[in-house]
Amino acid sequence: MKKGEGSINIPILYEDNHLLVVEKPMNVPVQEDASGDEDLLSILKNDIKERYNKPGNVYLGLVHRLDRPVGGVMVFAKTSKAASRLSDQIRRNAMEKYYLAISRGSMDSPKARLKDYLVKDRKKNEVYVVGKDHRRGKEAELEYEVKQEESGMSLLEIDLYTGRPHQIRVQLAHQGAPIYGDQKYGGKVNHPGQQIALWSHRLVLSHPVKKEDMTFESMPPDQYPWNVWPEYTNRDM
Repeated sequence: MKKGEGSINIPILYEDNHLLVVEKPMNVPVQEDASGDEDLLSILKNDIKERYNKPGNVYLGLVHRLDRPVGGVMVFAKTSKAASRLSDQIRRNAMEKYYLAISRGSMDSPKARLKDYLVKDRKKNEVYVVGKDHRRGKEAELEYEVKQEESGMSLLEIDLYTGRPHQIRVQLAHQGAPIYGDQKYGGKVNHPGQQIALWSHRLVLSHPVKKEDMTFESMPPDQYPWNVWPEYTNRDM
């Protein structure tokens, strides 16, 4: 796509009259926030407006989110009907969301399903693991598989079953294996300036109109620590 009003280039992975699938850059907020920095939703709306010479406001439905520091594949809806149907897939856990992550240390098992209960402190923007009986605890579930280990780190593929805020970051930290570069949940082993090694790798969904199964993939950039495993990186980034 063309660059938006600022200097951020957003790769488009797929587009039709109903869907827009893009690769979110790292450290770009999905929506406008207090920082005032350019956000993904506004950049994409401006781009659609320019490319198709659309008058007035452009509709683009946000159906899921990624934390600001996280990059990778995201899907947006270009119509309200598509937004409703995609949101329903997410509610039913019918949209499959896979991530790549690099954790510090080794996991207890090469493959496991993690189930925790999480509470978010909105003032601090932090999430905590709580007991099952906590009145505000929300169930969080994922499955991970260790793909490779090297240099005191583990490369994981994660199948995310629920979409709680900061879920992957919190659940892995709770296992004693915080994500590389995550200062919020791994401050004892990570350092300021390190980029979090969490990437939205693959989305599998049903097209909201055609009902066809569709898969979209994005690979992490060719930079440390991802390039410890070069076969899992995008050499063009």
